[in-house]
Amino acid sequence: MGKIVVTGTAGFIGSCLAHHLFRNVSTSLVLVDDFSKSEKSNNLIGLENCTQIDRSEFLGQLMDLDIDFIFHLGARTDTTEFDVSIFDQLNLNYSKTIWHYCAEHNVPLIYASSAATYGDGTLGFDDDLSTMDQLKPLNPYGQSKLDFDLWAKAQNNKPPFWIGLKFFNVFGPNEYHKTRMASVVFHAYHQINATGKMKLFQSHNPEYTDGGQTRDFIYVKDLIAVMLFWYDQKTGSGIYNLGTGVPRTFNDLANATFKAMGLQPNIEYIPTPEDIRDKYQYYTKAEMARTLHQGYGKGFTSLEDAINDYVKFYLQQDAYF
Repeated sequence: MGKIVVTGTAGFIGSCLAHHLFRNVSTSLVLVDDFSKSEKSNNLIGLENCTQIDRSEFLGQLMDLDIDFIFHLGARTDTTEFDVSIFDQLNLNYSKTIWHYCAEHNVPLIYASSAATYGDGTLGFDDDLSTMDQLKPLNPYGQSKLDFDLWAKAQNNKPPFWIGLKFFNVFGPNEYHKTRMASVVFHAYHQINATGKMKLFQSHNPEYTDGGQTRDFIYVKDLIAVMLFWYDQKTGSGIYNLGTGVPRTFNDLANATFKAMGLQPNIEYIPTPEDIRDKYQYYTKAEMARTLHQGYGKGFTSLEDAINDYVKFYLQQDAYF
């Protein structure tokens, strides 16, 4: 039996997926990442018996591996990085090489795109491929993801089955290393733990109350469930959103975090910094109709239940997935 490759396995989503596959799928795993970063090492505890290949060496070893499937989740994800060459190398060209390998060797591929491709959201959040070339991301990270989506869509030589997934606001265990790039739930828990209160941005849009700004938050366990749905199905190739389809407010998130911690809500509203005020998103929502049409029917964990699980079984115990 061939191997399943997971790139980005030292990171947040990649490590959760790798652990799930290790526990539930009877096949060999090949884990790919930059394993030199000690702050991510705890994400890999329990996966020591899997084959590990450094990101810089993986492409050169592709031909020597007996691969059945690739989950390509590895990428530079820092939205504050503005060196385009880094994204060209790690997000665009690296992904193209994996795509070509999958196409030439008949290997199915699932790769991570991003909701950052939608930019400020003025064009909506519909994963209709026919309008994808009109999108305008706000940073080089989002642009690199859109560039690869558009490149993949234009290819005549494709893997036998391929899926690009536009991840929305993902949260859950194994994001300890992400520091300032970690989820709002992660920061809410630690801020409340340290100060007893949660600071949220005021609204500078009359259509939204303070803390009423919304996001499509998705628990990493639901994200994995959808990826495994596509892994099992292997039909319906294309690019799809991956959120819950239900936008929730930051007030909802804060209140759920206080409740999971057994505390009364104590929210302070502070001005949104002026340098990001004109780019600030007030609403995101993954349009999920195309995924549901393909047959995904498990539903999604509510924000309250997901935060309760994350806080009680991971954050409060410093536990990993």
